[in-house]
Amino acid sequence: MNNLIETVKGLVVTYGMKVILCLLFLIIGLRVIKSIVKRVEKALDKRDIDKTVAKFAASMTNIVLKILLVIALAGTLGVKETSFVAVLGAAGFAIGMALQGSLGNFAAGVILLILRPIKIGDFVEVAGMTGSVSSIQVFSTELKTPDNKTIIIPNGSIIGSNIINYSVEPQRRVDFTFGVDYDADIKTVKELLVSTAKSHDLVLDDPDVFVGLAELGDSSINFVLRVWVNAPDYWTVFFDLNEQVKEKLDAANIGIPYPHIQVVND
Repeated sequence: MNNLIETVKGLVVTYGMKVILCLLFLIIGLRVIKSIVKRVEKALDKRDIDKTVAKFAASMTNIVLKILLVIALAGTLGVKETSFVAVLGAAGFAIGMALQGSLGNFAAGVILLILRPIKIGDFVEVAGMTGSVSSIQVFSTELKTPDNKTIIIPNGSIIGSNIINYSVEPQRRVDFTFGVDYDADIKTVKELLVSTAKSHDLVLDDPDVFVGLAELGDSSINFVLRVWVNAPDYWTVFFDLNEQVKEKLDAANIGIPYPHIQVVND
């Protein structure tokens, strides 16, 4: 028992101060790393570097500095660098085999940074999710939905899926389908749709408004209305024209068919 106590005392004397120093260095090191990462972000912002690249670079800087901190702390404890590197390499291999998905996400993050199919601020549809890109990290990408939800998607899922980027082109086409009664005059309906669309301030003159008879349906004749707008105005024009066309059709006494159920009493 005395031998055990003496052994414990010896370990405390030998390593106690080193452990305390390591904890102190760890706390200070993490704060310094946090400060450095913030300065890197600010420096990149001042140089007008793309936000996507800046966020990714800051994330990489954070990871690399923390790895270096761990190596430095191991040296403080008396672990030889060569031995530590060998152990770290073996552990890294084992962890890499266990975390192949994470490594794939890292590689996908690099591909996103190089090819840049999406960037921060773009409104996209990826991996079955839709939202604005708020951040592209080393392993994952964050989207903000229109109703202010945060969606975190692994980068590998993004690279492995179809990417629809609604923000690349400055202009978008808005498509509408309006059904009217069969007894409505085709020419009158087309003129009404064109005049309503062209009267909207946000509808572009070039390309011109298009209206065509698309289908002879079961209970209605269906017209397609296509207009071009600047991308940020898409939803404003969509909602406005749906409302305005309905009002104009009502004012012109042009009916819009809807399903009827006839109940027959015996």
